[in-house]
Amino acid sequence: MVTIKSKSEIEKMREASRIANLAQKAVEKAIRPGISTLELDRIAERTMRENGAIPAEKGYPSGMRGVPDFPGSICASVNDNIIHGIPSEANILQEGDIVSIDLVAYKDGFNGDCARTYAVGKISDDAQRLIDITKQAFFEGIKYAKKGFRLGDVSHAIGEFVNQNGFSVIKEFEGHGIGREMHEDPGIPNFGKAGRGIRLEPGMTLAIEPMVTAGLPDICQDEDGWSIWTYDGSLSAHYENTILITEKEPEILTLA
Repeated sequence: MVTIKSKSEIEKMREASRIANLAQKAVEKAIRPGISTLELDRIAERTMRENGAIPAEKGYPSGMRGVPDFPGSICASVNDNIIHGIPSEANILQEGDIVSIDLVAYKDGFNGDCARTYAVGKISDDAQRLIDITKQAFFEGIKYAKKGFRLGDVSHAIGEFVNQNGFSVIKEFEGHGIGREMHEDPGIPNFGKAGRGIRLEPGMTLAIEPMVTAGLPDICQDEDGWSIWTYDGSLSAHYENTILITEKEPEILTLA
């Protein structure tokens, strides 16, 4: 069931999202060749806790037998690791890498979720273009994240933009509703047919997140049970914000 947030709930969503954005900015400032993804994890967690929030991803249940709960405060996914990369002291960022940071701040019963892909030092033109197209795909999608449009309009716009630019979207993972829970209804694919799906209404809060690869859309899962990789080893990028559907333009809560 898709929940419509009250004014007081929206204010709490704004605050959780504001803190998530602060944590992203702290991580972005720290990214450099030679830093470990575990150190980035510590920076994000410290920023959240200093602002009265907790990292919602830490301890998130895998839902799979034999796979432990997620150990990190962030997902840190490097190069062909699309999503759910586990932070590690051994995973040292190198010049030319790209790293996707996905994090969720939880405060006063509500979540704020955002993801970004960052350059590590100087990167190739092709890698930068992948990052840019992935980010723009989000903004192409939210042109339709307005009262009266359907969810499929958002999904279709994202997928078409990515494909027209020669990249591929991941089909096995998607965006989602967000609020009291990190993952709520509805699921939001990054592809689909326009005019399909639920009609968007003011008060809905959604986490829209293009996940894009430079090669084929096929994926594989790490033996750790969490990390998702491109099957062909191609680079991948991820961009996400928590948004609020309003009477007019959508409000991007994690850019405040």
